[in-house]
Amino acid sequence: MPASEQTPLITTVHVVPQQPRYRHSILRRFFTIALSTLLIVAVILFLIPYTPFHKHNWNDDWDKTSQRRPSWASPYPHNSWPASQGIAFSELQDIIQKTPDESKAREWNRYYASGPHLAGKNLTQALWTRERWQDFGIVDSSIATYDVYLSYPVDHRLALVESESEQDHGDSTESGYDVKYECGLEEDVLEEDPTTGLDDRVPTFHGYSASGDVFAQYVYVNFGTHWDYEDLIKANVSLKGKVAIAKYGRGFRGLKVQRAQELGMVGVVTYSDPQEDGEMTELNGHKPYPDGPARNPSSVQRGSVQFLASAPGDPTTPGYPSKPGVPRQDPHHFTPSIPSLPISYRDALPLLQSLNGYGPSASEFNQYWQGGGLAHKNVSYNIGPSPSSLKLRLVNEQEYITTPIWNVIGIVNGTLADEVVILGNHRDAWLAGGAGDPNSGSAALNEVIRSFGVALKKGWKPLRTIVFASWDGEEYGLIGSTEWVEEYLPWLSKATVAYLNVDIGSVGPRFKAQAAPVLNQVIYEATAMVQSPNQTVAGQTVRDVWDGQIGTLGSGSDFTAFLDFAGISSIDMAFAEASQAPVYHYHSNYDSFHWMDTFGDKSWEHHTAMTKIWGLVAASIIESPIIHFKAEDYALCLASYVETLIQKAVNSTSESTQYLTGLRKLETAVAKLTSASIRFDNHASELGQQIANNSIPWWKWWEKVKLYLEVQKVNEGYKFLERKFLHQEGLEGREWYKHVVYAPGRWTGYAGAKFPSLDEAIENNDKQRVE
Repeated sequence: MPASEQTPLITTVHVVPQQPRYRHSILRRFFTIALSTLLIVAVILFLIPYTPFHKHNWNDDWDKTSQRRPSWASPYPHNSWPASQGIAFSELQDIIQKTPDESKAREWNRYYASGPHLAGKNLTQALWTRERWQDFGIVDSSIATYDVYLSYPVDHRLALVESESEQDHGDSTESGYDVKYECGLEEDVLEEDPTTGLDDRVPTFHGYSASGDVFAQYVYVNFGTHWDYEDLIKANVSLKGKVAIAKYGRGFRGLKVQRAQELGMVGVVTYSDPQEDGEMTELNGHKPYPDGPARNPSSVQRGSVQFLASAPGDPTTPGYPSKPGVPRQDPHHFTPSIPSLPISYRDALPLLQSLNGYGPSASEFNQYWQGGGLAHKNVSYNIGPSPSSLKLRLVNEQEYITTPIWNVIGIVNGTLADEVVILGNHRDAWLAGGAGDPNSGSAALNEVIRSFGVALKKGWKPLRTIVFASWDGEEYGLIGSTEWVEEYLPWLSKATVAYLNVDIGSVGPRFKAQAAPVLNQVIYEATAMVQSPNQTVAGQTVRDVWDGQIGTLGSGSDFTAFLDFAGISSIDMAFAEASQAPVYHYHSNYDSFHWMDTFGDKSWEHHTAMTKIWGLVAASIIESPIIHFKAEDYALCLASYVETLIQKAVNSTSESTQYLTGLRKLETAVAKLTSASIRFDNHASELGQQIANNSIPWWKWWEKVKLYLEVQKVNEGYKFLERKFLHQEGLEGREWYKHVVYAPGRWTGYAGAKFPSLDEAIENNDKQRVE
């Protein structure tokens, strides 16, 4: 149609495809959608707190152990953080102070000490313990079983025999000899003390001692320490082929046997000398138990003779858990091949008296040989050897078996599954009693758990996860705890903050503590909160009457695997015996409920005081937003250890300068660590102040995240500090021990050595190892 004034202007327009405004528009559209989606997700995360599935599984597979991560809307572990969740921290402390009850502690102790509970023979007690913990509110309580190598007594004999002839008959029979004295090898049954007369009471024996029948001359070896044997060698005393008579004390009994074996001796007899009993002796006018506080002359200290300084745990599975079907090694790498027996000082008297006049006297040796407590009973402490006409017949028969033991494990899931605090005590004992060792600690642990159970019922949710442990097999060689640590090492290494051990809760009035130095401060604070049972002035706390000395951890209790193998900061605490307190009959039938009730802790207030200290230490570590450690204390201790090594090197040889180069390098490194530790502690303190001020407004969620990530970083620094001192190849000659700063002394066992490899190298004049 042609255009006109009646029609619109019509023209032909040629249309071509529209050119894109921007190059790569598809890519831009993709990123636009992606960024929009991310923004939407971020808004959702901000508005709706994100909490991933949380479950507890203390398996060795760390990936199965979930961790509580902060949400974006609430980046802290829980909405009350840094305050405790459910109840105030002050209320938790109040519960720990007020819940423990002397009558309850007495009840628990009486149960445990009412019958025999050797390792591998106390399943009933394990089940009872689990049931009580569940009653207290620890629902997740279970039994962990291990199949371990143990020994049990079958028969024994020790006789002193004499011949009229001075000539050695040259055989192992008693032909031509008459019995001069037959050792009773049994403790007196006391009418006042019911458990001493039980039909199934445990005989006197040494765990892991070799079976054997020995007929030989004998030698008095003082305490049987490495240095005592060295003194005898220097004095040209004949040891090979002889039986050693050794006093208990100044070292672990297994090392007395180990050194005797290395020197070619054929047997060992150990006894408790009143020398170790302080003021409470018959010589000082005190009557023996049960009529008084002095040692009963028939008391015998049982115990293990495993070579503890080489490795604890099952001697057939060093370094890995004793589960059914695992390969087993020769136990004699860590246990003796010569027989040994423990005896009373009453049985030791005829043996020692018969040595009078033979060989040099202890008075001719150095000061470490002086002070024997039987001189008033006609013992001159002559060394011997006894003449060939005077010998000992030592017979020891034991049964060696692989048998189950039972750890009881209780768990309280905290908000943080990757930060764990463990409290432990062992349950097994060498005898029917064990009221002091270990069951004063067992009673205290039950009261700690009951106290935490009260808090849980009031709504408390712990910040960190708590594990309670009642170990079996400790007495033989820390077996239950060692096997458990070996099994769960990956999880423990990732998660555990501290292990808090109480073996003996109370056997006397003297508080003592040993700890990794980072834990010193928390011990001081807890003891300052608990009223002392030994007040001389009203209102005194345990801290007020305690000298404040915190010792070095060596071995001899269940902290060993945690500290020396896994690198977990640990504590061991006790109310121990004192020189003017009633004698504690360690590992004897007289470590009984009756002794505890009449002499050891008549008011049972030391039991509850230990409960409160233990609970307060635990609560402080569990609930502190920043782990309650102090790195500077560790560094300062290291500096003192290095200075001790330098002085030892200077005093040990005229060529001491050959050691000083290496030790000075260590000294410099420790000085740098000290400076770094101070800065780290200051940073932790500043963070703590920032947390306490709580000045970040709710909408600045990114600052909250930043703060909490800083807290996590500091906590990881504290948690893993102890692990930094592990050397995975282990110490030279005893590879199970991994800690380069702490280990049991090679020839003490109980006492801790500092920088053990360096210490031994200086003693052995090994310059290369020092460098």
